[in-house]
Amino acid sequence: MGHLKQRTLVTTRERLRDQVAHALRAALISGELRPGAVYSAPGLAEDFGVSATPVREAMLDLAREGLVEPVRNKGFRITEVTEGDLDRYTEIRALIEIPTVGRITRTADRAALEALRPVAEEIVRAAREHDLIGYLEADRRFHLSLLALSGNDRLVETVGDLRKRSRLYGLTALDERNQLIPSAEEHLELLDLMLAGDAEGAEACMRRHLGHVRSLWAGPEGP
Repeated sequence: MGHLKQRTLVTTRERLRDQVAHALRAALISGELRPGAVYSAPGLAEDFGVSATPVREAMLDLAREGLVEPVRNKGFRITEVTEGDLDRYTEIRALIEIPTVGRITRTADRAALEALRPVAEEIVRAAREHDLIGYLEADRRFHLSLLALSGNDRLVETVGDLRKRSRLYGLTALDERNQLIPSAEEHLELLDLMLAGDAEGAEACMRRHLGHVRSLWAGPEGP
């Protein structure tokens, strides 16, 4: 059907569904799949070079995450996220992540925090190399691994769900203007503050970082 760029997928059944879901998320993030548009499983399957079944299964996974919605006899519509939705997602993340970062700073083992440095560096490297999917994947791993140090699995699950629902828009244009790099570098700043035991500084950094992320969601004109 020509909707998506060619991607290489593994062919083992037990992994194909997850691989298709990952590729679809990448297409959502990059803007290849447009909010409000309806796509059929057979059409997308043709792009991927697979049968319609794993695509339909992957789309149902995305529907449970709120990223798409089934349209009877047509396929799946890409969910449109409003500015109000993004504001609410950011508010919830701030209520959860800012105090949690402060608590982790006071209680976490320093070796566990230092173990996150390679991931923080990976985020910066991906931003500099214009690797958008790598950027978002490393960013997800950093934030969720950091929050996991709180010992609260439900908290991590909630933030992970919010991150999926509030995917970034206009990422390609922002990357072309190198606006992702400052946000990427904030991960290293946050980590250094936490390693120094500066809980207040870490909370302030996280508050600033979430504000920058919200600005990225809004695109070049700001929230």
